[in-house]
Amino acid sequence: MKNQIIGQTVTVTVDRPLGSRHPEHPDIFYPVNYGYINVIASADGEAQDAYIFGIYRPLREFTGQITAIIHRRNDVEDKWVITPKGLFLSIDDIIKQTAFQEKFFDTEIII
Repeated sequence: MKNQIIGQTVTVTVDRPLGSRHPEHPDIFYPVNYGYINVIASADGEAQDAYIFGIYRPLREFTGQITAIIHRRNDVEDKWVITPKGLFLSIDDIIKQTAFQEKFFDTEIII
């Protein structure tokens, strides 16, 4: 079911732009834009969280394609990877660019 959403277009509201720090854990620095998809709830009941890859400036909002899902085996929610349409990412690319936050979880990448 999770891989059925890959390829869909969504709009992300960015609340942690590239270069910002986590509001509760200031030691976590965001090397990518990060936000949420307001119209979709995740398993924790909050808006679906998403990383944005392929845009290298701070954003406020971005419409792109769901390219991958980061499934957290030891957490209730997954994170989505959103990119400009047609951008290819390898699993290694995703792991490297999200390690700043995902290193705290047992994850698998679904492409």
